[in-house]
Amino acid sequence: MDVIQQKAILPPGPKPLPVLGNNYSFVKDPLEFLETLHKTYGPLATMYMSDTPSVVLFEPKHIHYVLTENPRNFTSAEFARGLQEFTGHGLFNLDGDTHRQQRRLVQPAFHKKRVESYADTMSQYTLEMLDSWETGKEIALDQELQQLTMRVVAKCLFNIDLGLRNSKLGQAFTDILENQPKLLETLLRLKIDLPFTDYGKRQRGKRVIDKVINHLIAQRRLEGNDEGDFLSMLLAATEDDVALTDTQIRDHIMTFVAAGHETSSNTLVWAFYLLAQNMNEYEKLYLELQSQLQGQPPTLANLPMMPYTDWVISETLRLYPPAYLIGRRAREAFTLDEYTLPAKTFVLISKWILHRRPDLWEAADTFQPERWQPENAKNIVPWSYIPFGAGPRMCIGMPFAQLEMRLLLATILQRFKFRIVPGFTMQTDPLITLRPKNGLRVIIEPA
Repeated sequence: MDVIQQKAILPPGPKPLPVLGNNYSFVKDPLEFLETLHKTYGPLATMYMSDTPSVVLFEPKHIHYVLTENPRNFTSAEFARGLQEFTGHGLFNLDGDTHRQQRRLVQPAFHKKRVESYADTMSQYTLEMLDSWETGKEIALDQELQQLTMRVVAKCLFNIDLGLRNSKLGQAFTDILENQPKLLETLLRLKIDLPFTDYGKRQRGKRVIDKVINHLIAQRRLEGNDEGDFLSMLLAATEDDVALTDTQIRDHIMTFVAAGHETSSNTLVWAFYLLAQNMNEYEKLYLELQSQLQGQPPTLANLPMMPYTDWVISETLRLYPPAYLIGRRAREAFTLDEYTLPAKTFVLISKWILHRRPDLWEAADTFQPERWQPENAKNIVPWSYIPFGAGPRMCIGMPFAQLEMRLLLATILQRFKFRIVPGFTMQTDPLITLRPKNGLRVIIEPA
């Protein structure tokens, strides 16, 4: 800290508390904290995580510099340590040459043909979920979508059908996802592995998943069959005759389980919420689905003829980006505007603010899918929209997530629409991803 403070010309920011820095205000309500930071200090601001300064970026040109123009000067592993207990040394937790080499090995699993081969599974599982629903029934839509996307990702990644909702593996994923660190655990870095603690419940889930995945890897190596899934691709991947180890395969699988599942389910929840609140936009989407699909489930061939579906998803990702914050750390000194920032400076990028800046977006807080119509989209300021990141660390699973969200949204809305339960209030819960705090309770209605 002393080295940074002596040599740095840091942007202005709120006064930190002793030891805690700005941690308490940030962890208590990250989105409100970031909004206040931007309104008060402008395009660049400094906040303190404990006694360590972090520069927060809200300006497209600064974000472009860090993510795309000079990405090799910035590492990200330090900001993924919260995921490491689950994902190990997957792509989130790697930097430099190791990250580039591992990404090359993994990339074939996300090639267009491989991803598109999962489309039937996505549609089939969605239809099975819809067959279990009843008109007029109240459901927790977030939980339904979480179970669906987890089932899809488990089948596509390692060819397991979670099937019954009380399956041991499904419960293990639930233990991890529903027991994220609370304020006290985060601030004090408490890791108490007991059955009643959040950390203990996550560890219990992790042990179950590790046992299943490690058994699968051993079984696949023994049998040598290509099951057409992500695991088969990883087992076959080599570079210079060097294959991935069992541990590396496990870590990559867990990384994509976490990222793929959360991105799709969260985005769909927010999309259904926005459509329930904006009936004009819902009607436009429904008319497109009726016109193009005529009551049939969507296929890969239909998707290019369904632009409004794409616009709805793009607008949802603008308003509610799943990974609302990006973190980096500088290897060497760099400058932004009049500020000189030394090596080891922490950098935070707020998609939440970037995507909602009123000087960059007309009616910034309003749900307007038409802004993605080609003649309108050309006016969007470059680097003001980065839902999947940008540059060489752009989300590798983006094609999978985009296909899944389009197919699931179109399949569901052909059969049903949703009315939010009277008195229910939707709130954001910015943990690792931007989730709905109390879920989304809706009443199922016929489309």
